[in-house]
Amino acid sequence: MGAWNRVFAALYDRGLARAERAGLSDARQSLLAGVRGRVLELGAGTGLNLSHYPAGIELVVTEPDTEMAKRLRRRRAEVVLAGAEELPFPDGSFDTVVATLVFCTVRDVPAALRETRRVLAPGGRLLFLEHVRAEPGTPAARWQNRLHRPWRALACGCNCNRDFLAALAAEGFAVADLRRESWPFLPAIVRPVVIGGATPVSAAS
Repeated sequence: MGAWNRVFAALYDRGLARAERAGLSDARQSLLAGVRGRVLELGAGTGLNLSHYPAGIELVVTEPDTEMAKRLRRRRAEVVLAGAEELPFPDGSFDTVVATLVFCTVRDVPAALRETRRVLAPGGRLLFLEHVRAEPGTPAARWQNRLHRPWRALACGCNCNRDFLAALAAEGFAVADLRRESWPFLPAIVRPVVIGGATPVSAAS
């Protein structure tokens, strides 16, 4: 990890503070009220979700960035240092997998979704809150494409124009309870957001 990763991790909570107050914290709370059973959080970052989980759940958190993990450990004693593409857990280990503002930085989204599917128990569910690509042909989508490279460098690998819902469908997830938002308290190129749950099709049938 380079010097900018250390700076980015150190400033992450401060950079999101306004968004958290404006509605992001409430969205986390609402999403995480739906967890059940044994829970895995992918890419837990600095741990901004931790205070929103219901009491008494069994929670495992992963984080691949060592600088983020240092801050995460201050909020949680045990952190598994692992990326979403290679999860060090047996098949069917979790009833719920949580991803909030994670899949934008995953290097191999199909591999990460296959791993998510693998570690979910039968009937398990992925809960997500992700910023996504704007509607094709819109000014927002054009700006996302123009600014993709500089934004990715600035935000330590964040891809502002990923089509997360298409990736879910391609990997055999059925999406339910989908909500689309455009949050003015986020930078314009990451305002389109999707929130919901997804179940592997074989488990849903």
